[in-house]
Amino acid sequence: MEPVWERPPGREAAADRGVDAVPTVARLLDEARASVPLSEARLLLRHVLGVTHAALEAHPEREVSPRETADFHTLAMRRAAGEPIAYLTGHREFYGLEFHVTPAVLIPREETELLVEIAVEKPARRILDLGTGSGCLAIAVARELPRAQVTAVDVSAAALDVARENAARHGATVRFVQGDWFAPLGGERFDLILANPPYVAEADPHLAQGDVRFEPRGALAAGPDGLDDIRRIVAAAAAHLVAGGRLVFEHGYDQAQAVAALLAQAGFVAIEQRRDLAGIPRVTGGARP
Repeated sequence: MEPVWERPPGREAAADRGVDAVPTVARLLDEARASVPLSEARLLLRHVLGVTHAALEAHPEREVSPRETADFHTLAMRRAAGEPIAYLTGHREFYGLEFHVTPAVLIPREETELLVEIAVEKPARRILDLGTGSGCLAIAVARELPRAQVTAVDVSAAALDVARENAARHGATVRFVQGDWFAPLGGERFDLILANPPYVAEADPHLAQGDVRFEPRGALAAGPDGLDDIRRIVAAAAAHLVAGGRLVFEHGYDQAQAVAALLAQAGFVAIEQRRDLAGIPRVTGGARP
């Protein structure tokens, strides 16, 4: 049920006395445009008021309480300073599901949905998600493949807390394990290993720009060429795959040739790559013979 808008107490008297105009949806959005794009201001005000886009658009004259006004101004200032919308509102959509996110986890991105699509195309029984972060990948896969046994690993306890909360929210059955890549898994083997590892070069100027400035650096950067963690995963993956099992991971826009070579050197066969909506190879995978 859509929230009912109510006029804050005492506003009638203020209007009758002709004192300063009471903040309205339209006024707050107009003021915020000086510091943030209107589309982002709408998202922030919707979050503060707890209403839908339709409700916000349909009632521009609605009055906003002093507390809500202060909260909105605070969020708008933080956004103007560069903080990601997802961290300010605490959520981001991924594969049609809404996920809780905090600065402890990487913000889910559309490119990573390719990994879910690949998992669904060829359903596997035992699936591993390396570096799960918010849990978006493991949870989306678990919901699409309810018969699969999904395990998710992350080195960060704070990230796993977020992931467990998201799994409970979406009713997904996922086993979460803390540790560095394969370290906590012993001799376990899987039919499919998925990963969205750090793959940005440490000196990449993009790390100092936009939203990524506020995201956990350990989830983004991986050595001089961005391939340090991918090398570790590729080198160890075969020991955790059944015969014919597949390793599939996301990588940078300019790393397709390098990661395909790494898989080939490690003995993987049937190496395939998947392009994103922009036509750029962003996912590469191969099978253990």
